[in-house]
Amino acid sequence: MFDIGDKIVYPMHGAGTIVSIEEKEILGEKRRYYTMKMPIGDMKVMIPVDCVEEIGVRGIISNSDMEEVLEILSGEKSQMSQNWNKRYRNNMDKIKSGDICEVAGVVRNLSLMDREKGLSTGERKMLNNAKQILLSEIALVKNMNKEEAENLVAESLC
Repeated sequence: MFDIGDKIVYPMHGAGTIVSIEEKEILGEKRRYYTMKMPIGDMKVMIPVDCVEEIGVRGIISNSDMEEVLEILSGEKSQMSQNWNKRYRNNMDKIKSGDICEVAGVVRNLSLMDREKGLSTGERKMLNNAKQILLSEIALVKNMNKEEAENLVAESLC
C-alpha cells in the first residue's frame, strides 16, 4: 500500500508522485484509486488500488541504483535479433516488465541502432516511449526537471 506523496513507477507509463487516494464510481463500480502526477508532461494517471501488484507498480529506485542505470546507458549494444518483429516484441516485453534497467537497455540499444542505420517508425516510437519512462524516473530520483534528465541521458549515451 502506498501513501500520498510516495513516488512510484507504473510500468508502460513511467514514474510519478501519488497526489491523492480517492474513491470513484466508474461503470457502476466503486473502487479506490491512486492519482499519480507525472513529472514530465504534466499528466495525471489513476491506478486502481486493488490492482497495483498485478500491474507491477513499484516504488522508485534509489539514487545508488540509478548509477547502475546510467552505466547501462553508457554500455555496449547488446545482442538483438535481426528480425524486426522478434526484436520489437522482445523490447516491448522489457518495457512492460517495469524494470528500469531493462528499459535503459532498450533505450541504449535503440539509440545506438538509430545512429548506425536509423529506426523504423515503430521502433522510433518505442524508443521515444521507453525514453519518457526512463526520464520520468530519473527526474524523480535525481530531483531534476525534464531538460536536466534529458541531458543526463544524452551524456550517458555518448
